[in-house]
Amino acid sequence: MIKNKLCLLSLLLLLCCCSVFAQEKRDTAPAPSADTTSYNFSIIFGKYPKHREEVYVTEGGEVALLSFASMKENGEHLRNIPRFTLFFNLGTNFNKDVSKNLGFFTGINLKNIGLISKPYDSLKLKQRVYTIGIPLGFKLGDVTNGSYFFFAGGEIDMAINYKEKVFVNGDKVHKFNEWFSDRTPLLMPSIFAGFRVNPGFGLKVQYYPQNFFNKEFKTTDKGNTVYPYKTTEANLIFVTLGYNFNGVNYFKVKKKRHYMKMKNGKAELEVNY
Repeated sequence: MIKNKLCLLSLLLLLCCCSVFAQEKRDTAPAPSADTTSYNFSIIFGKYPKHREEVYVTEGGEVALLSFASMKENGEHLRNIPRFTLFFNLGTNFNKDVSKNLGFFTGINLKNIGLISKPYDSLKLKQRVYTIGIPLGFKLGDVTNGSYFFFAGGEIDMAINYKEKVFVNGDKVHKFNEWFSDRTPLLMPSIFAGFRVNPGFGLKVQYYPQNFFNKEFKTTDKGNTVYPYKTTEANLIFVTLGYNFNGVNYFKVKKKRHYMKMKNGKAELEVNY
């Protein structure tokens, strides 16, 4: 610190001497009548922020989503197949850093989640919902620079569109979709955890502890009231590969925290320490 102060004092004295010498030289020489140039010498001391202080936005998507399901029918394990999807999983997050290594975020996400089951060898069902979710989580690591960090939190999703396809012996025999269907719960809570690295790629695991199906849903089949999901239990867990499209625009923390700016006319010199 003493060396830094001595360096600053030396630079200051040098600039002052140069300014005085230039002034003496101008006093001895005849000044042109048309010269209206003025010289203003100033010194500004300041400190760089430790982290990005304002709320900032990151936009991205879960490029690849691989989901699994723990399924039971009447208490017995129900065979299911991992489900892979690429579209459409998009989101926008609002971030607030409280230090260089700790931050919080919320936002809004559009996700395509679902499952594939095989009650019988000849029968396959594909069932999915599009949801709009609001996450709330925290980040630990180099959150300000964005080079790496871990994150975790919870999310509440609202199911907006349900779609179902029925295959018999490999042939699609029926499909339908419903907006705000009662076949699934309207609100679907979940927890998640993952990590992200520069320039914005990340991996996330998300788990839905609530049953994917609404057991109270009823419909009519040949004049009879039936509850198709009354004995079905399904819990989703999925792994996603994500990307922040503007993740490279993170605030960069300078290694040298303080600065001194010296200005003389149009000339400017900055010293970091």
